[in-house]
Amino acid sequence: MFVLEEKIWFWLLLVIPVIILLFLIFKFWQNRTRKKFADPDLLKFLAPNRSRSKPLIKLVLILLALASLVVALVNPKMGTKMETVKREGVDIVFAIDVSKSMDAEDIAPNRLEKSKQLVSQILTSLGSDRVGIIAYAGGAYPQLPITTDFSAAKMFLQALNTDMISSQGTAISEAIELATTYYDDDQQTNRVLFIISDGEDHEGNVEDIAEQAAEKGIRIFTIGVGTEKGGPIPIKRNGVVQTYKKDREGETVVTKLNPSTLQEIADATNGSYIEGNVTSEVVETVTEELQNIEKTEFEAKQFADYKSHFQWFLGLGLALLFLDIFLLERSTAWLKSLNLFNENKKKGAKTHENI
Repeated sequence: MFVLEEKIWFWLLLVIPVIILLFLIFKFWQNRTRKKFADPDLLKFLAPNRSRSKPLIKLVLILLALASLVVALVNPKMGTKMETVKREGVDIVFAIDVSKSMDAEDIAPNRLEKSKQLVSQILTSLGSDRVGIIAYAGGAYPQLPITTDFSAAKMFLQALNTDMISSQGTAISEAIELATTYYDDDQQTNRVLFIISDGEDHEGNVEDIAEQAAEKGIRIFTIGVGTEKGGPIPIKRNGVVQTYKKDREGETVVTKLNPSTLQEIADATNGSYIEGNVTSEVVETVTEELQNIEKTEFEAKQFADYKSHFQWFLGLGLALLFLDIFLLERSTAWLKSLNLFNENKKKGAKTHENI
């Protein structure tokens, strides 16, 4: 398994298109200046050993060397063996509302993006826990089964959007029912479900489902995202707001946070309702709640004994730079024989034309 330790260095790769652009500008200026100086045939006579391919080859060498050095800075590592370790933690499932009402922008940048920010920050604060993700709107659908891979969880989290489920509504009860299938240990007592939603347009029977979840040892914590004042639901095209959702009478629909429903669900399972407007406060509250929950020991397989492989890319980069130093821009016999740019053919054609 590969791990990239310092991904921030990948930003240096943006230098490559800049170098290519500067090279093209320089070649354009160089060719125009040469044409002003002398006729092309005369230039070939004055500089018979000038190579057309060498500058391009040197550019490619420099760019490959730069890319190799950047990868060396990123420091790729490879896990050399798999081992089973015992960990203690809580099994946590995040059920995230992706209905259209979550596009409302009464909380910046919008309700869904705020929900994703909250879950991402919670994941960052977790220790040796296991997490799973559910997306729901008019129905509930599994996105990520219980796992210790927080990187994968964040990747699936960022992929959530309000267009992924065609049936609209807020089927919280289906999300709760689906979450009960995520916990596979009958003796497990640390089952936690976080529901992140605006609580609007739920399909009823939620309290009964929540009580059934409580009987299975699941504690539900709800996080309300949005404001009670509410806001319209934007309809966008290519990221630009075209209009706002309207009802049958043509009036703009205003969606509002419904904390009472979320509070009732949490109370039914001895959980709690958390207001989700301030990220730091949510993470702090969640951390405190999880610390008070009994941890269960479980086995998890993970790669261990990671070894750095930056030296291979560093060596390749230095070798390419070393080669570039000794590669002169004048033509050489063996490279000229390759005829990379059909120079011999063009030369022959001109000779025939002169005859």
